[in-house]
Amino acid sequence: MGTLKETQLNHRPIPTERLPDLLRRMPKAELHIHIEGSLEPEMIFTMAQRNAVPLSYASVDVLRQAYVFNNLQEFLDVYHAGTTVLKTEQDFYDMASAYLARARADNVLHAEIFFDTQTHTAHGSSAEMVINGLHRACADAPAKYGMTASLILCFLRHLSEEEAFECLEQALPLRDKLVGIGLASSEVGHPPEKFAKVFARARELGFRLVAHAGEEAPPAYIWSALDVLKVERIDHGVQAIHDAALMQRLTQSRVPLTVCPLSNLKLRVFPDLAQHSLGRMLDAGIVATVNSDDPAYFGGYLNENFIQTFAALGLTSAHAYQLALNSFNASFLDATQRAQYVRRVDEVFETFE
Repeated sequence: MGTLKETQLNHRPIPTERLPDLLRRMPKAELHIHIEGSLEPEMIFTMAQRNAVPLSYASVDVLRQAYVFNNLQEFLDVYHAGTTVLKTEQDFYDMASAYLARARADNVLHAEIFFDTQTHTAHGSSAEMVINGLHRACADAPAKYGMTASLILCFLRHLSEEEAFECLEQALPLRDKLVGIGLASSEVGHPPEKFAKVFARARELGFRLVAHAGEEAPPAYIWSALDVLKVERIDHGVQAIHDAALMQRLTQSRVPLTVCPLSNLKLRVFPDLAQHSLGRMLDAGIVATVNSDDPAYFGGYLNENFIQTFAALGLTSAHAYQLALNSFNASFLDATQRAQYVRRVDEVFETFE
């Protein structure tokens, strides 16, 4: 993968004034996107009308004005209310297709999409319907958008491990439509070890494993995700900056972090982007990536995350190159496809030089 120092030797520096254009044009992968969090207010109202679902918001503008959050839980309350409009396989297909179109416009060549079935089965939908709708959009992505996409099923950590096992069993008949298993939802008070047994089962079944850890909760949650759940990637992980031993471990093990800067800002994990830990993590040699998390709620899809974060932290074209490489190298793509995408990164950087 190479360290930041090595990447600085691979490409000549690109002037600061050209960085926004470079960030928009460079190929990238998105590895931390909750598909339900891409549901824009306009689509919520369209689906509500289509499915005769009453909403407690009078208009699109009123709903958008509700997107002010003091913490993760306040966001989750609004987020879950928005999911009530999803009733059919076509709804899930349309939601995923809308995200993929937006992602491709940002030059995303590969997306690994988080979703959960537990929210939707609680609304009376079947896990099969959810997975089939989302997978159909992923299957259409190469022809429609010139990109690849895969699915990661997340357990909701505020629910029990028994319910996570039930969720896993419901998904197993559609095993071939999933690449991995993750862990999401309210973090504080629901440590990774709560799900040790179900993750062990998922590992036995051959799923790739990821987990949210160290967003609002302390570095101990990251240690547990690594040692107890044995995940391959940490989603968020920004609290690692407060634990020198953990930073050293992440650097040496090359376990990637899927960082979401605008999400961290919106949920007040950092008071402003200028204090975000991304730059320090990259300079330490950690395999960090940039992602949008829940872009409909947090004010920006992937390019907006890049542009605002680079401006706030004073990051350089060397950081951009490292982040682009990290995004593909941290993905669950096969080696051949990954190498093809990395070549496209090099081609874009060469045109800027």
